[in-house]
Amino acid sequence: MNKYLSLSETSELVGKSKATLRRWDKEGILKAVREPVSNYRVYKKKDVETLLGKLFEDVEEETISNFVEPNQDYSVLELFAGAGGLAVGLEKSGLKCVALNEIDKWACNTLRQNRPNWNVLEGDIKDFNFSEYKNKVDVVTGGFPCQAFSYAGKKLGLKDARGTLFYEFARVVQEVSPAICIGENVRGLLSHEKGKTLQGMISILDEIGYNIVPIQVLKAINYKVPQKRERLILVGIRKDINVKYKYPDPYKKIYNLSDALKKGELFNKNVPKSEGAKYPESKKKVLDLVPPKGYWRDLPVEIQKEYMGGSFFLGGGKTGMARRIGWDEPSLTLTCSPAQKQTERCHPDETRPFTVREYARVQTFPDEWKFNGSMAQQYKQIGNAVPVNLGRELGYSIVAFLNDYYNSLNPK
Repeated sequence: MNKYLSLSETSELVGKSKATLRRWDKEGILKAVREPVSNYRVYKKKDVETLLGKLFEDVEEETISNFVEPNQDYSVLELFAGAGGLAVGLEKSGLKCVALNEIDKWACNTLRQNRPNWNVLEGDIKDFNFSEYKNKVDVVTGGFPCQAFSYAGKKLGLKDARGTLFYEFARVVQEVSPAICIGENVRGLLSHEKGKTLQGMISILDEIGYNIVPIQVLKAINYKVPQKRERLILVGIRKDINVKYKYPDPYKKIYNLSDALKKGELFNKNVPKSEGAKYPESKKKVLDLVPPKGYWRDLPVEIQKEYMGGSFFLGGGKTGMARRIGWDEPSLTLTCSPAQKQTERCHPDETRPFTVREYARVQTFPDEWKFNGSMAQQYKQIGNAVPVNLGRELGYSIVAFLNDYYNSLNPK
């Protein structure tokens, strides 16, 4: 009887990727051995069976981890930095922000207030030259807004994108020449202009010397974020680098609103009290009738018609309208304004929008991260942010890539 299992067989049996098994080998969770005859790396069948027994004993135990230590200091230049969601996440993964550009003065004040040591470049990206960072920065990141290009020629070039913020992103990447660049955007970019906008971006990055890793849309709920938010990630690797980039592994555990607002695994105390928006009395009367996890269709029909107006007859779900979130589900994607009609995110127990600190918790900002400006400005900054925990997991994947890259330059 064969006492050994190949990597593929073990992967199938355990239900884990080959990459996870390789990591388990390094971490001692499941050690590979050399098969006596072929000398291939294989697994002892009894070791796999023992591990499977353990897995079934504690099926809830999370075995995935994207954590990786940087082998040296790695630096990031961040564009369109907003209130720092991505920057804080990257910092948590061990990457160092050397400079951040942002046009919104309140967001810049937020960055300075929380990180006085960060070099915050306030103003329009068009007015900055970043050549001083050439070959001194490992990563350029940026959540550039999605804008259409004019399609003059078949192959879109950098000059065709002038006047768009993606042009500025690509210009800075060209000026700085980092090993890797990361753009992030809304999922809608996939279908914007029937996919032409994204293809245009890819051809521009190709023109300036970057290979694009296959595009992925990452779901925040798979990365320790209690929110159904999705971000499209665009990864470019400089063409002289022959090292593969791998997206962060998704986690099995999904966190809910109770994990965001109450003491538990994500936060070591209940959400701090803070100011928050209020519903007008007319809306409050309607939302009082909606149960947790319910929405407008849970209202009496006459109130549905009155509240929805013409939309009532259009059909479709419109599940964000008159929506009350339940404790035992992730929040829907937060918007820039917590009380607007199309996107109500009502508190489970109280008939009100989430407060500023509750908003920040759903986006996994630390409680000590303070937001500058009016209440409306604070909501806008938080609603626009990349969730901090998603940024951290993305950061680990960048660190892993840079470790491999620098190891390839100095093989032992």
